[in-house]
Parts: sequence; C-alpha cells; structure tokens
Amino acid sequence: MSKESHIFLIMFIASDSKDLDFRGFSLILPAVSVGNVGQLAVDLLISTLTLPRVGYIYTECLVPMAGSNPYARSADDAVELSINAEVYSLPEKKLAVLQIRSPVLQNKSKEFRQIILSWVKQNGFSKVVLLSSSHAYQRDDRQLLGTPLRYLMTPDLQSIVQEKLQSLSWKELERIAAFPGVSETEQQIYIPGGGFTKSLFQDSCSEGIPMAVLLIFCSEGDNIPDAFALVNYLNDWLQLVECTGSTSSMSSVQWIAPSSWKLLFGCGLPPLIF
Repeated sequence: MSKESHIFLIMFIASDSKDLDFRGFSLILPAVSVGNVGQLAVDLLISTLTLPRVGYIYTECLVPMAGSNPYARSADDAVELSINAEVYSLPEKKLAVLQIRSPVLQNKSKEFRQIILSWVKQNGFSKVVLLSSSHAYQRDDRQLLGTPLRYLMTPDLQSIVQEKLQSLSWKELERIAAFPGVSETEQQIYIPGGGFTKSLFQDSCSEGIPMAVLLIFCSEGDNIPDAFALVNYLNDWLQLVECTGSTSSMSSVQWIAPSSWKLLFGCGLPPLIF
C-alpha cells in the first residue's frame, strides 16, 4: 500500500459500511476565511438540499471540536454529534460537500491541502468548488465598483466551462501588482483574509485538478447576506436548487437556514436585566 493510499484510508471514515463512489461528482467545500462566509454558504446548501452525512474527515490538521447536529429538524436529530470536518452527499445530483467547521492549525496548512487534494484525486471528482471570501477594505481600485463577487479557475476547468462563464458574465479576480509603485509587470493573485484559498488554488493548478474558487469581498460582522449572495452565485452556475417562481433570477431560490443559525450571535438578552 502506498503512503498516499494509507493517508486516504485514515482520513476519510464512512458513516456506514457501504462503499461510496464519488467518481464524476462535484465537490464543494469552504475555506475558513473572513466572516466565515464560505462555511455559512455551505450550511445553506446542506440544509436546503437536506444532504445526508456520509462520513467525516479524520485529521490532526484542524482545531478539534464537537457539537450537536447543526441541521437538526427535530429533537431526535439534535442529539447527533457533529465534528470539525464532515462529508455530505446527494448521488442524484452527483454532489459531495465537505463542511469544515474549525480553522487549520498553525504550520499544518500544507499538510491539510495535500490531504484534501490526495482525496480528490483518488475519488475521481470531476471538479472542486472552493467557496471563500476576502477583506473588502483591501480591494484594488478596479474592484471597488460593481459586484463584490469574483471567481478563479484552474486551466483544467477553464477549458471545460469557458462557454458557460461567458453566458454568466462573471468577473475573474483581478491580479495585483507584486511590487505596487515599483513595477506593474509582475502580477499575482491576492486574497487577503482568504485563509488557504490562494495556496489550495495554486496547488490545484500545479497538480492538474479542475478547481474553481468563488469568493466575495466582505467585512466581519453579520455575514448572513454575504452567504446568501455567495450561494446564489454558486447556484447561477451549477443549478443545484431550482427557482420557486416563474422568473429565472436566482434571487427567487428559497434557501433554508439551518436551525443552528438561531444561535449565530448567541442568546438574546434576558428581560430581567431591564
């Protein structure tokens, strides 16, 4: 058994004994980034599509955590435990979702990225979509006007979905001068507040993995509206959730917020303090 296979067998643990086949599936996962927007958008996707959990990722690269079921719809569901990295799937849509609920430990980012990409390659995912965010206050002048949503795609995916991108009129993330004020010839990807977004994207380019990064410029605070904007942006492309009305606008999608969002900002103020 190769070292890579050994890592894979340890890191992914299925919820039951059934063999899972993700070949040809799209994998969606969030980056732990500013405002946790990617994670909130994944919450909306899992809750709306009622995605069943099919397994979890065991890794020492993430901050350990455990809690109650964030998508509980009844008292019986609420007693289920959830951990820092869980996999959900819907075979009818050839969709898999990895929800990451805690940050990557310091000095473990490279190892975590290698584990994720190894898992992607061994399972034969058709494409990977990373949902992320970036600090709004560090935008370039060209990014101040228009939509706050941007995308990046590896060459292996760009060649496949180029026609679809043109029909959507999306804006690619602008490259920034590596040495502003000194030289404008050398351009680089700049995603401040994006966590491992840039590194994972560059690793995917190097390893020939078809990956898209969808991100939004935002600030820390109430990031629920940003999560809705980002998941609508994703749905414009992949059409995972149908519109409820006759209009084709993705704003008519009825996203279902998970029950855990009731405590997103903690409990309300006790009336006895007034």
